[in-house]
Amino acid sequence: MNRLAPLLFLLGLAPPVAALGAVSVTTWHNDLARTGQNSAETILTPAALRDGGFARECRRPVDGQIYAQPLYLPRVDTDGRARPIVFVATEHDSVYAFDADCRVRHPVWKTSFLSKGVTPMPCVSAKQPQCDPTVMAPEHGVTATPVIDETSGTIFVVAQSVEHGVYRQKLHALDVRTGAEKAGSPVAITAVAPGNPKKALDPTQAFQRSGLLLLAGDVYVPLASNDSANGWLIGFDAASLARRGVFCVTPTANLGGIWSGGAAPAVDGAGSIYVVTGNGGFDAADGGPNYGMSALRLDAAAHALTVDDYFTPSHEAKLSHKDIDFGSGGIMLAPDQPGPHAREAFIGFKTGTLFVLDRDRMGHVGDANAVQHLTANRGGIYTSPAYWQGSVYLAGVDGPLTQWSLTDGRLPASPTHESAAQFQYPGATPSISSNDAADGIVWTIATQGKVRGGPPAILRAFDARDVSVKLYDSNAAGSRDLAGPGVKFSVPTVADGRVFVGTQDELDIYGLGG
Repeated sequence: MNRLAPLLFLLGLAPPVAALGAVSVTTWHNDLARTGQNSAETILTPAALRDGGFARECRRPVDGQIYAQPLYLPRVDTDGRARPIVFVATEHDSVYAFDADCRVRHPVWKTSFLSKGVTPMPCVSAKQPQCDPTVMAPEHGVTATPVIDETSGTIFVVAQSVEHGVYRQKLHALDVRTGAEKAGSPVAITAVAPGNPKKALDPTQAFQRSGLLLLAGDVYVPLASNDSANGWLIGFDAASLARRGVFCVTPTANLGGIWSGGAAPAVDGAGSIYVVTGNGGFDAADGGPNYGMSALRLDAAAHALTVDDYFTPSHEAKLSHKDIDFGSGGIMLAPDQPGPHAREAFIGFKTGTLFVLDRDRMGHVGDANAVQHLTANRGGIYTSPAYWQGSVYLAGVDGPLTQWSLTDGRLPASPTHESAAQFQYPGATPSISSNDAADGIVWTIATQGKVRGGPPAILRAFDARDVSVKLYDSNAAGSRDLAGPGVKFSVPTVADGRVFVGTQDELDIYGLGG
């Protein structure tokens, strides 16, 4: 996909299609708006799934859990031949490139960031002496979804490790053909808060969870907070890996992490960056610099990363004190809508509320300043919505997959359609495949929020016109299609007739050749 393709896609002028009509998935949730769409899928159709030929084609073992969404390139020149490649990263600090057609069992290449005296970060700490079975275990390595620059043939990855007793976070630039480090790679991720030189990034506390963003020649790394640390967004030059812009969510306060259930920052057609922050200090309404518990629109011009506009829920301090993050899921930017609020953003909340914001006038403080807010899932929302053909799709905790058909940019009072299937913690972030406006399929991965053991992940497919119609369930064919143990926040990747599912110990590849 050329450099203009993501922007053209956001503007509705072109599908995210690589050369020769094949599809590339180079970033979290498929596009910069984070809609989850692949609108150039001609092989996987509702009719094809109803025929019963769709099944698991192969499984590929890996050395750690796959929290990151698999990425895909339809044509990579490796070993003297061109082949489709799926890339996965693991919590054991490894990146794999597999033949996406299931023709080769072993990895095309594997790169490990470990060596003698270098291990992944443990999930235990002085404040958390045991691994929480609902958080992350047993290690922190590559957690966030990488991003690929097709023009330079580079996959950017953040690896978290302990090097001879010292905690490190590093940005790596790998050649997609070989997995080799490129010139200048890796670089340590360090930063000092603008305006407060006493506030520095703490790699033992600021874990990297949210997906990477590639925009206008820069790679952006969001970081979450833990205990007393802060949230950050740091930009690096994609060619040299030199650090550029730095934004600290709470430069004179604490917390405010950007984690968003693994979602990457979103970008609008003008190049503005959108992030949602979690619990933390907030004083922006009084002219202060702290933006915990907020949705932010950032100006990335001249690499300054300044806040252009924001929205903060009512009672943010009380909610923050109770660990009810606003930034529990990602922000999704819908295509322009009819009505008074053409450019809208959608955000789910731990309270179960779904917010609709006007991206041109985000509203600052107060629920009443949102375009709309309603209880979309009583069990809470820890995942991100998806969009296709005028509908918003959402799957929260202990609830169904819901479909909300927009009218003049507004949600109905209750879902237009919903699935019979229920999704346990943490819900699911849907992906959508279609052939432009036809043959829409909503894909989900159901897990039980376990991070060690637990039941298999469940890949499901629903008709995007009416999600009460289930088309496929990987648990419905006995042992034939069972996936590996589920990893929370997993997002399915759909491309060129196949679906890629990351689990705790393997990559599962599904298609019509099973």
